[in-house]
Amino acid sequence: MNQKTLSKLEYDKIAALLEEDASSFRGRQLCRRIKPLTDINKINTLQEQTAAAFTRIVRKGRISFGDAAPVEESMKRLEIGGALGISELLRISRLLVNAARVKSYGRHDTQEDSEDCLDPFFDVLEPLTPLTNEIERCIISEDEISDDASPGLKRIRRSIGSINDKVHSTLTGLVNGSLRNYLQDTIITMRGDRYCLPVKAEYRSQVQGLIHDQSSTGSTLFIEPMAVVKLNNDLKELYAQEQEEIQAILASLSGEAAQYVEEIRADYRALTDLDFIFARGALALSMNASRPVLNTEGRIHIRDGRHPLLDAKKVVPITVTLGEDFSLLIITGPNTGGKTVSLKTVGLFTLMGQSGLHIPAGDRSELAVFDQVYADIGDEQSIEQSLSTFSSHMTNIVSFLKKVDFRSLVLFDELGAGTDPTEGAALAIAILSHLHKQGIRTMATTHYSELKVYALTTPGVENACCEFDVESLRPTYRLLIGIPGKSNAFAISGKLGLPDYIIEDARKRLSEQDISFEDLLTDLETSKKTIEKEREEIAAYRREAEELRQQAAKRQEKLDEQRDRIIREANEKANAILRDAKEMADETIRNFHKFGKENISAAEMEKERERLRKKIKDTSAASALKPQKQKKTYKPADFKLGESVKVLSMNLTGTIVSRPDSRGNVTVQMGILRSQVNISDLEIIEEPSPYAPKKLNRSSKGRIGMSKSLSVSPEINLLGRTVDEAVAELDKYLDDALLSHLNTVRVVHGKGTGALRKGIHEYLRRQKHVKSYHLAEFGEGDAGVTIVELK
Repeated sequence: MNQKTLSKLEYDKIAALLEEDASSFRGRQLCRRIKPLTDINKINTLQEQTAAAFTRIVRKGRISFGDAAPVEESMKRLEIGGALGISELLRISRLLVNAARVKSYGRHDTQEDSEDCLDPFFDVLEPLTPLTNEIERCIISEDEISDDASPGLKRIRRSIGSINDKVHSTLTGLVNGSLRNYLQDTIITMRGDRYCLPVKAEYRSQVQGLIHDQSSTGSTLFIEPMAVVKLNNDLKELYAQEQEEIQAILASLSGEAAQYVEEIRADYRALTDLDFIFARGALALSMNASRPVLNTEGRIHIRDGRHPLLDAKKVVPITVTLGEDFSLLIITGPNTGGKTVSLKTVGLFTLMGQSGLHIPAGDRSELAVFDQVYADIGDEQSIEQSLSTFSSHMTNIVSFLKKVDFRSLVLFDELGAGTDPTEGAALAIAILSHLHKQGIRTMATTHYSELKVYALTTPGVENACCEFDVESLRPTYRLLIGIPGKSNAFAISGKLGLPDYIIEDARKRLSEQDISFEDLLTDLETSKKTIEKEREEIAAYRREAEELRQQAAKRQEKLDEQRDRIIREANEKANAILRDAKEMADETIRNFHKFGKENISAAEMEKERERLRKKIKDTSAASALKPQKQKKTYKPADFKLGESVKVLSMNLTGTIVSRPDSRGNVTVQMGILRSQVNISDLEIIEEPSPYAPKKLNRSSKGRIGMSKSLSVSPEINLLGRTVDEAVAELDKYLDDALLSHLNTVRVVHGKGTGALRKGIHEYLRRQKHVKSYHLAEFGEGDAGVTIVELK
């Protein structure tokens, strides 16, 4: 792939973003060196791997491959029989521990986790747990070997510890005893690997021992007393033995690791390959990207594409089509309107797709696989090389015009700019015409009106523009394919304050043909916006219609289920009636046969016949659905929304959900069944209040009871009272309740210590007019309320 194009389209920045998501050394290398491929089969494999990693990240979260450090040099040393150092063995151990963790991550724990193309990578991983455990048992850290690494090492270190204790005790005795006055400081120090004492130079002859060092001033000599010389010699020998034993341990561990050289290599390669794959998946997740559909026919269809290097919250998605109805797309419009971004988006998406990366665009976006992508974007003028803007562009164009073919994608930014407009436009048309005749997929941005006309009059060439809001003087960055863009120079100048007379003078200097062309562009743009708005409205209507269709289907399904249930119950009832009738008929025949054979009186026969007739009549009455009539005549105004009614013909109750129409029909909701019923088939259900007073006699006592019933509550609250106060208040309340003909009352006493409840229950137990009492149910007050039934 053309390296200059990769730089122009900022492909290296995508590689840098990808590298940030990798954690291993080789994984970052693979990200840094990623390049577009041209084999569609290999590209599809990479895309499938990226999609699988994306899915696993969404389901299980990210996983780190940071401990997958390079091990190839260590493996080569093991192959020739060399011994590894502590750090190398620890590196292998961490690699194997990481392999075990990653292998566990790769397992499918649920049925939703179906097999994917990454399973072979996870299957290759061999944790080699015994080798890992042995290394961890022997090596504690980069600087320390465990005492338990071998019996010999344990014995040597025990001896070293014992001799160290003897040396310290001997030197401590000297420091605190006979040599105390001869010492510069009462401390024990080390010179080399020997224990020494700091002796004043003038007392050298008073201390027997070996001089190992002296201070810079010469006033202090570091002397090893003769009493510890042998002990220090023994320590030195033990330290040498310790190093030999450590080397033996490392050699043993290296020998064990040498048995698994190929497995360790495979683990390292699989882990780093997975790191590279999961970095691509993580990048897709952070960009909210999707997998593109690839083809080799040069067909591009990007749906709602967002340039990956722009702020995702601000970038405006674009939809671009190329290579199906037209192979050349010319984009026009004002500066800073998004033309170059559109160009770069198409080129960068192509490179990303061919590298196995997902693109930040809508699902089912389509990309073509090209052998080369050529881009002439930006200004490369050079003072040193005496190149102008036009010269730099032409040098770049000439360099790749010799190499392009039908398997290439060509991108031009401001083609023909930097020179005389007339000549630049003619040259641009000639270059584009040359590429178009070869069927090469090409996109170009321009300000030249001649190129707009060329696109309008040439088959296979299409105009596009970046929309601009003249009112706010801001580009919308929306790409509109099918119409050329306007420069809007007059409108922008007027908004910025340029006097009207200057703008009018400029308009007069335009030819009539130029003015007509600009008006045509305006009409086309207006029509495009109208069509797009209508298309969005049609799509919304279609979605709404589909939702209504689904709701109707669900409602019909419920009605069908209810109809089937009603029919099934009716059939069962009919079968039961038939069985009863058959049994009755059989019994009748048997009785008449019996009456014919035996000597039975006519009175008994008549009695039996009357019994059967009554039974048949009862059965008929039970099975027949008698039509019911309204108890009273209703007017349409009597039926209000939410009114509870009974449908007489169906013997069902329901609720009114619509007002009566001109024919007297209302809609009634009966459970899940909703039906339109005439008011002549309805009866309003009267729902009396649960605390409504009973009908009383017109006596003086009755009048007292009526007045009491209007004021006595069915509940008394005794919270906070003492037992005596509560009993006195309850006694008066029960008298009022009896006069009010209340059958049941609630006594609220609370839970507390239970003393008030106990006192109230003791009082109620002795009252003759109390039929029964009990604690309220759960949710009605529980143990804090007593329900009292009166006689």
